[in-house]
Amino acid sequence: MVDISEQQHGTHPNGKAIFVYTLKNQPGTIVQITNYGAIIMAIKIKKSNNTYNDIVLGFDEPSQYWSDEYLTNYPYYGASIGRYGNRIDKASINIDGTEYKLNSHNPGFQLHGGVEGFDKKVWERIPSSEQELILQYISPDGEEGFPGDLTVQIVFKLNNENELSYEYKATTTKPTAVNITHHSYFNLNNGEGNIHNHLLKVNASNYLEQDDNYCTTGKEIPVEGTRNDFKNFNKTGTIENPEEGIDISFPLDDSGLNHVAAEAYVDGQDIKLQVFTTEPLVHLYNSRWSPAIVGKNGTQYAAFSGFCFETQKHPNAIRIDSFPNTILRPGETYQTKTVYKLTSK
Repeated sequence: MVDISEQQHGTHPNGKAIFVYTLKNQPGTIVQITNYGAIIMAIKIKKSNNTYNDIVLGFDEPSQYWSDEYLTNYPYYGASIGRYGNRIDKASINIDGTEYKLNSHNPGFQLHGGVEGFDKKVWERIPSSEQELILQYISPDGEEGFPGDLTVQIVFKLNNENELSYEYKATTTKPTAVNITHHSYFNLNNGEGNIHNHLLKVNASNYLEQDDNYCTTGKEIPVEGTRNDFKNFNKTGTIENPEEGIDISFPLDDSGLNHVAAEAYVDGQDIKLQVFTTEPLVHLYNSRWSPAIVGKNGTQYAAFSGFCFETQKHPNAIRIDSFPNTILRPGETYQTKTVYKLTSK
């Protein structure tokens, strides 16, 4: 059995109630999720001495996720990202001959769904008879420039094998662009210190070329012999010019829930993170541009405090014909699933 409980944590400035949902399995793993931004606030692994290793960055209270201090230099800790993850070049899309100008904070591209993406929305819990948490958001036609009413659900499940999964489902009233991901920052050392000693691996022989705005160009480059080679376990702190950071998309050699897409561990902690996904790509980001800010339990976060394994379709795919289709049409269902499996090293 997996217990799911909820507790209200005040209200959002828009007047909607904010909840924190706690999922707990028999081994004692605890996952905390809030309906603000469908944010994963905590993934706490119970250790043999009955203490916990909380492996994701974030805050103690939901209200901290919309504080002015945090939003000034905003890293999207643990948030749902949509309608479109990562960058869309020129902040515009063309669907069936109609051009749509998208909202953007950034000159020359849109990032993570625009000025106010899914990460800043208050989601609604949908009742379920299963051991799962379902959150829903309905994005209206024209929001952030995207056409169509988009109904999105994210289904979180935790099982007794220490697998946390999230599954996105979406439908639309008009042809629109959809490429949703999730943005947890992992630090397997209880969220403390930097992640330079973490060993990371991505099942990819190539990475995607990017322009000066970090928009993908459509070209794939072999990882072999480059600083982006995570085909075997590698430390971001030992690559060439580590202070440049890693913010790179990797098309997977094998995708699907039977293949390990990415994995990580750190010496000194008896835990390994494995990622499985139906998506064709993992974007690796090692928080080079994250702000200096105090997070959970008074922990000081800064650049390189965590890393992201963002599962999605290729960034900027809506503008590159050779990339996977990211247009959702009426009558179709967008559906993706990602699993975080936590095992002993």
